[in-house]
Amino acid sequence: MRPADASLLPVPVRRDGAERGASVDRVRHGEANAMTTVSVFGGTGFLGRRLVQRLAAAGTSVRIAVRHAERARIALRAAGLDRVAVFGADVRDQVAVAAAVAGADAVVDAVSAYVETAGVTFEAVHERGAETLARKAAAAGVTRFVLVSGISADPESASPYIRARGRGERAVRQAFPGATIVRPSAMFGPGDALFGTLAQLARVLPVLPLIGDGHTRLQPVYVEDVAEAIARILADPATAGRTYELAGPTVYTLREIFEIALRIMGHRRLLVPVPFAVAEVQARLFELLPNPPLTTGQIDLLKVDNVASGTLPGLSELDIAPKTVEDIVPTYLGRTPAR
Repeated sequence: MRPADASLLPVPVRRDGAERGASVDRVRHGEANAMTTVSVFGGTGFLGRRLVQRLAAAGTSVRIAVRHAERARIALRAAGLDRVAVFGADVRDQVAVAAAVAGADAVVDAVSAYVETAGVTFEAVHERGAETLARKAAAAGVTRFVLVSGISADPESASPYIRARGRGERAVRQAFPGATIVRPSAMFGPGDALFGTLAQLARVLPVLPLIGDGHTRLQPVYVEDVAEAIARILADPATAGRTYELAGPTVYTLREIFEIALRIMGHRRLLVPVPFAVAEVQARLFELLPNPPLTTGQIDLLKVDNVASGTLPGLSELDIAPKTVEDIVPTYLGRTPAR
């Protein structure tokens, strides 16, 4: 399961009747009419680019802050988003961050790193980086701050990735008390790191490795539903200071996820359980590649159930009916000739 594609590609914004139009109306005419400029850090990622397109379509002035600014500008032009401003900003660079948040009404931290490299550690990005964004946003007088975290974030976890996510939440709360924290479950949609990666493996391998015993539970959420949720959060001042768990309508085991992907593709593959210890060794080797299909951070996420707690607000509180895996995944996975 590789990290989400970091490029911003044209992605159609799905709008299903009044539900999908509600946030557009609110952002354009509604409650948060002063929310005219939004800076999105990580605005070219799997989730970020969809949020950017949604906000831009609503008439919001959008800035994206990314490490590779020129690459982002080229991709934005290809996506027809020439009017979106691009700032070259690394979350570890306090001066660049301050410039990217200056004059913004809202800031969204959608930065994600699944692989640690020299200087780019989970702590540097998800903990200290998130804190820097929140602190600079508060100093600049930004009205709203949204942190995209994860449903399993835990500041006391033994996993460096999960622990950094949890500590990042805590740091943001201290630096920007009115911040809204969004914890998505595993996200799916075109270009995802879940079903898309499984499909790639199924096309070339006669046997698929089932990490652990396949009993880990997941509650996948459609990426467009998450983007819509953030847009609605930005449009509604009452969401400030709250934490939302965003999960889909159905809980599956990891084995069931594999079986669904294979059924949609029309393939049959043997599923072979792989112990976590073995998977971790494989992931460390994969992390030597430019785009690893599996990372140690993702292995850690599979060691615990990735489902909503039921004690925090979610999509229903934002009046969003979550799309199902069965409705969406066949639209982009499709059947391929059996091998």
